[in-house]
Amino acid sequence: MSLGSVSNWPLFVFYRSSEFTRLSEQGAASIATRSVRPVLATVRGRAYRLLIDSCGLVERVDSPAFNRYSRQVKPRVEEAAMMSTWLHNLPIWLMTLVAFGATFLAGAALHVITAMLAGGQHGRSYGAISPALLSPIGIIFGLFIAFTAAQVWNDTARATAAVNTEAGALRSIVVMSAVLPQESQVELRKLVRDYIQYTATTEWPLMARGVVTLNISPPSLNKAIQSALSLAVDTPGQQTAQREVVASLRQALEARRERILISRTQVNGVKWACLIFLGVCLLFAIALVHCENRLASAVAIGLFSAVFATTILLILAHDRPFTGEIALTPEPLLQVIPAER
Repeated sequence: MSLGSVSNWPLFVFYRSSEFTRLSEQGAASIATRSVRPVLATVRGRAYRLLIDSCGLVERVDSPAFNRYSRQVKPRVEEAAMMSTWLHNLPIWLMTLVAFGATFLAGAALHVITAMLAGGQHGRSYGAISPALLSPIGIIFGLFIAFTAAQVWNDTARATAAVNTEAGALRSIVVMSAVLPQESQVELRKLVRDYIQYTATTEWPLMARGVVTLNISPPSLNKAIQSALSLAVDTPGQQTAQREVVASLRQALEARRERILISRTQVNGVKWACLIFLGVCLLFAIALVHCENRLASAVAIGLFSAVFATTILLILAHDRPFTGEIALTPEPLLQVIPAER
């Protein structure tokens, strides 16, 4: 790839993943800075101003498109993310109140609207709508609910498996380190303890907000891998333990990567919009079918609104596995934290 083609990119990234997984945070930033320095001289010669952060990211920050994004698009994206996080962080009782209140309010509005339509000059036409219309709309709505719920349950199951795998890998490191020399054993236990404390106190709240990224691996695990690989072992048992410790460290890093990626997943806005739109359409169809009998219409709309609100509440409460009152906790990691010696 030529530098001429790179200079036309509004955003480009230099990232050396193998070195990031082996080095500490400071070392990774240093390697990234040295890696792009020859490119910086050439790009600066083309009058581009660049920004290098500690993750090794290089951005062209003076282009009109980037400046327009920073001024207009980025604030709206961050505001939408904050609103979504606020909604997911509501207590269950308050989330229930919001879901049921909004659904029954929409149902009541549709009930009033259909009453006005039924009393108008086209009232007989609305009353002639066949109840068979409810079947295809209901089937489509049910399938969409099933697909959306399947995504949510799958994310929750993957998140639970990732946390349990990470805890098991860290526990294996502590157990296997008992065979290693005393100095290495104490160091590995301390690094695992520091990593678990960092994950529980710092990384977990950030995952709840969906802002954790994979730019830099945790320094404690990086240092633990360096220590395990540089360890001089003598006996076959220590050699086996060294291999197992390194394998468990890699497994913990993979589980952490999976955990962070899942923390950034959710039911996107398009799916929520389609789900709500289909629900409103079905509510409207129910109201039109029963427009000639206002009591039957009110009862039917009330029953479906209750079912619809329950579905919304269930998906919303489990949408983000690490966010909300019933979110996953770092308890499995805290259970395997090694004691100080």
